[in-house]
Parts: sequence; structure tokens; C-alpha cells
Amino acid sequence: MDVDIKSLGTFSRLASQGADRAAYAFAQLTGTNVYADVTDVTLMAAGDLERAFDGREFVGVEVGLRGGLVGQTVMAFERDAAETLLSLLGADRTDDEFARSGVTEAGNIMTSGFIDGWADHLGIAIDMTPPTYVRASGTDILPDGAFDGDRAGVFMFESQVASSDAEVGFTIYLLPEYTGFTDLLTARRQAAGEEAGESVPVDKLPAFNQLTKRGTQSAAENITMMTGTPTDVDVSRLRFVPVEDVPSEVGDETVVGTVFELQGLPSGYLAILFDEPSAKAVAGGMIPTETDDGIGEMERGALRELGNIMTSGFIDGWANVLGTSIEHTPPQFVHDMGAAVMSPIVSQLGRTQEHAFIIDSTIRTPDEGVRCDIYALPDQRELAAALDGIDPAVADGGSLGTGTDGPS
Repeated sequence: MDVDIKSLGTFSRLASQGADRAAYAFAQLTGTNVYADVTDVTLMAAGDLERAFDGREFVGVEVGLRGGLVGQTVMAFERDAAETLLSLLGADRTDDEFARSGVTEAGNIMTSGFIDGWADHLGIAIDMTPPTYVRASGTDILPDGAFDGDRAGVFMFESQVASSDAEVGFTIYLLPEYTGFTDLLTARRQAAGEEAGESVPVDKLPAFNQLTKRGTQSAAENITMMTGTPTDVDVSRLRFVPVEDVPSEVGDETVVGTVFELQGLPSGYLAILFDEPSAKAVAGGMIPTETDDGIGEMERGALRELGNIMTSGFIDGWANVLGTSIEHTPPQFVHDMGAAVMSPIVSQLGRTQEHAFIIDSTIRTPDEGVRCDIYALPDQRELAAALDGIDPAVADGGSLGTGTDGPS
């Protein structure tokens, strides 16, 4: 089934506005200064989602949705943030019943604010089930059945709310019922009398996400080959975000790496970024002699060479499965805050599109001493066209081997 990009963008903005309402309700309850930080639409394979949540402890509130929008919403606080919330509410943290009641009441109020924005904008009635208190580890915080009937992955809205003056924040996860949600996207566009715009075959996105993960695995193997350091792919996910939010997705940590412009189908950009200690460690594994502290010319040269090799391996998988030709420019070395690195890319993409598909993959060493993040931002129109040409057998779970030919 195809989903209109413009309609998906509208729902992304709705989730962001809903997060603003939830943040306002939280501020009224606690007297803290909070704000909606990032909202995105995420498609993740079940295994990647489990790794992303691994080792995290949550408490929160789950609410079922019925009527015009069917699905589940979870408002989740990591355990330390929940402790801070209870302090702000004046609840007795030593009394489990009071703690449960405090979190449930706060979660219900904020969830209502989040969902009311959707109902008002869409002109539909959305019924909420009574809130259920949840306390869980990892993906157990997500609704029962989140993975049922969807072998390829999970489609969800994720909104993060943060505070500037207290160590408290929370995440809102909205998991709509898949078929009903895509029907709602289509119905909304038709009711508004809008022509169908560029559309994305959503049923083929999991296949694209899978081949991206394989490209990342190839990039990880290149790091191992060039440096002798064992690596593995940690998480790979596909997100749909407003273009202006891309720098926030990367953050303000200082990063070192390379940026490439992709030319072909799809065109776009690829950024391979290390934190500073990781960049020094990886470059050191490629340089036969000891160098001075910091990132000098020899380190920059090594990282350019590594970036070239990693990028070639990464995009070859795309080209093989999509049946297209993709080339890349020489590496542009970058050493700056992550958001600053992504800003020029956003400026270019923003000329032709309001939202962006961002493919975010993470490579780590077993001891977590080295971390590499790969961000791919394809042109959304060209991505839609390329996905449309994927062999249906591949999209339905067939082979994604690097020898797969594209459609003739």
C-alpha cells in the first residue's frame, strides 16, 4: 500500500503538536519548564527495537485508542525520571500505591492532551480506554501485540519531551493499527480534495530498511578490516522527520567523520560520524606510527580513506537491490558539533522537501569503546520512485543478497 508523503507529513506535525500539548499539561502539573524536543515516525525491525530498548527500565501509562483512530499509546518514563516526577508531584515514593496513582494520573492527563490535538485537527472522535499503569523492562513497556502480524517491523510515532530545569522527561509512543492508519491517511487527503502527491510504498520500506542494515554491516566489516577492531551493527532504523528537525536528531556532541553527496537514484547525502575518542582510536588503528594527541592531518587522511570505503560498501547494496546506479562525491572531512554538521545538508534538502527520510544506523565495538553513526538522507521523491521498483518477492521477504538484480 502506498502512503502519500504529504499526508504522512501532516500526521507527523500532529504528533509534534500533540507532544506540545502533553508538555504543557506536564508543566501545569509539576511547575517545571518542559518542551517537546523531537517527534518522528519510526520504522524499526523488531530485533533492532529490542536492542534499542535493552537494559532500560520504565514506568508509565498505556491507553488504548478506539473510534476514528485505533491503536495504543504509551507514555513512558525511565525509572530515574519517574522518581523525579513523583517528587515534583509530592507523592510518597516509598508507597507503591501512591506512586502508581501519581504516575497514572499524570500520564492520563498528558495522554489526553496528546490525543485531543489529533481529534480536533482531524474532526473525528477518538475514544480512550481507562489508563493502565505499566512497569517494565525493555520493549515490554510497549503494548501487547506490538509485533503481532508484522514480521518486518514496528511503525510508530515517537515524541520526546524534555525539561530544561529538572532531570525529568518522558517519551510518548503511538502505535496505530496499521491498515486503519493508512486508510485514514488516504481518506483525509480525499476529504480535503487534495490530489495524491508523491507516495511511498510502505509495504516495501521494511525491505529497504533490511538492505540498509546489510549495507551497515558491510561498513562495519570495513572498519574491522582496516583497523583490526571487531565491530557489529547495533541498531538500524528508518525515520520520517521534518527537515528542520534533522540536526536535533543528531545532537550537539562533537563528531568527527566524513560527509558524501550521493548521485544517482536515489540521490541524497551520507554522513559517517564518530565521537572524538572513537575517531582517534579508529584512525590510530590505520596509522602505523604513533601520532600526537587530537585529530591531526594523518588522522584526517585515514578517516577520509575509511569513509570512502565504507560509503562504497554501504550504497552498493542499495544499487544492487534497487537496480540503479549510485555514485558518491569525494569525502568532505567534518569536525564539529553534530547539529552543525547536518545543517548544510538540511539547507540543501529543504529547498525541495519539507520532510526527510533519515536512515540511522549505529556500529559499535563489543566493549563499546568505539561508536560510529551512519546517517543516510535520500531525496524523498527519488526514494519513492526507487522503492516502487523493488521486486515484490524481495518486499515480501525474499532474498536481499547483494547479487540481487533490480527489475528489468
